[in-house]
Amino acid sequence: MADNDVLLELNDLKMHFPIKKGFFQRVVGHVKAVDGVSFEIKRGETLGLVGESGCGKTTIGRCIVRAYQPTGGEILYKQENEAVDLVSKTERELIEYRRVIRMIFQDPYASLNPRMTVFDIVADPLRIHGIVSGKDLEKRVGSLLEQVGLHPEHMRRYPHAFSGGQRQRVSIARALALDPQLVVADEAVSALDVSIRAQILNLMIELQRELKLTYLFISHDLSVVEYIADRVAVMYVGQLVELAPTDELYRNPKHPYTEALLSSIPVADPRYVSDRIILEGDVADPANPPSGCYFHPRCRYAQDRCKTEAPKLRTIKEGHTVACHFAEELDLRGIKSVTV
Repeated sequence: MADNDVLLELNDLKMHFPIKKGFFQRVVGHVKAVDGVSFEIKRGETLGLVGESGCGKTTIGRCIVRAYQPTGGEILYKQENEAVDLVSKTERELIEYRRVIRMIFQDPYASLNPRMTVFDIVADPLRIHGIVSGKDLEKRVGSLLEQVGLHPEHMRRYPHAFSGGQRQRVSIARALALDPQLVVADEAVSALDVSIRAQILNLMIELQRELKLTYLFISHDLSVVEYIADRVAVMYVGQLVELAPTDELYRNPKHPYTEALLSSIPVADPRYVSDRIILEGDVADPANPPSGCYFHPRCRYAQDRCKTEAPKLRTIKEGHTVACHFAEELDLRGIKSVTV
């Protein structure tokens, strides 16, 4: 892959939150929310990031937009002739990069200020960065609202006057206001009714083609991810366990955790008999993970080696990487079809 094909690169990214106890709030340990994650996002693609709640996928998104200061590692944003490490940048130095990397949040009811009109919500980043002002600002906001399928004449209304789907369209308009290159979509449709999800997904796909956007699409819903993503990365307890093109990963998974996730997807076919894999035990504690492979206490294929030796993420075929000692030996079950 040519280097100019990559827009963002994560190298050994870590985000450890301190655990404090006692009157003096001494640090007694760390929650390793993200623990050594590396992957690339190509220009113009949608990379899906999936896993159970608490696996660290949202934390990665917030590290990328620098809502969190990572504990270690690199977040390399590739410009024309150089790569800039966002981890090492100060808040002042990050201002120009906050224009090109934007975020869509999960809950459209919580992410919009109820005391601000839609005009002020969408115009706020334009004002902060000094892009436009006066009548040009109103025209720009109206154009953004039209772009996401809303009526510009409603820009003076407050968020409570809109449905959940309309509010998420406002959130998308706000994210697009500064003409970004990368949009981090954190569970962008999970809070919406099923009937509205396809509309928002289709809007995002249309905007991606029109504006040449790149998406990091974070979700726990694998049926939604299959619909929108070009490649999929699977996380478990702060670590990346598998990454592959979408069709390859869904039809030919190589990690037992991925197989279990895929088995939980409902299939809209009354003739289909579900054969869901029920994982035993609880998700590992990121503050005190097990030895060896973090997944081995729940894995039905685990062997003695898994209990003592942590598998490294390695390439088993072009574009398909996995962290499992026995990836080549296991015959895991994929899926035939998924419906959003």
